[in-house]
Amino acid sequence: MLLRNLDSPKLCNGTRITIKKMMPRVLEATILTGKASGEVFFIPRFPLISSDMPFEFKRLQFPVKLSFATTINKAQGQSLEVIGVDLAEPVFSNGQLYIGCSRVGNPNHLILYAPESKNKNVVYQIENNQLSINCFIVAHRQSFYPSNHPQIQL
Repeated sequence: MLLRNLDSPKLCNGTRITIKKMMPRVLEATILTGKASGEVFFIPRFPLISSDMPFEFKRLQFPVKLSFATTINKAQGQSLEVIGVDLAEPVFSNGQLYIGCSRVGNPNHLILYAPESKNKNVVYQIENNQLSINCFIVAHRQSFYPSNHPQIQL
């Protein structure tokens, strides 16, 4: 995942990428999502100056991070093949659960981890309006991974 805005709107903080080649001064990467999906680009190292030490030092670092998960906010606007939403802590604003669950095209590829008594609905109920989601709700984190659900066919 990219950690810095490099070239808006294609290369922004949170953009999901795949590193294809690592070189001493640049990374060759491919964009995974969005309108620029499949586009190849190069990421240079950037100078970072430490401010939390009694002395100042500078280092060069690639603005990327290995990620297997993301926040609901960073997933907004992305489409994913399989998604697991961890609700061990309740969502904290209106619409977050909807955003988290709607990132996947096929509702059969949605897995929710929702331990009992940990979650509450922060959205006001609307009379005569029902929402039906066909997904897997698991009670243990070990069941959270798509590989544990053979019925999910990619």
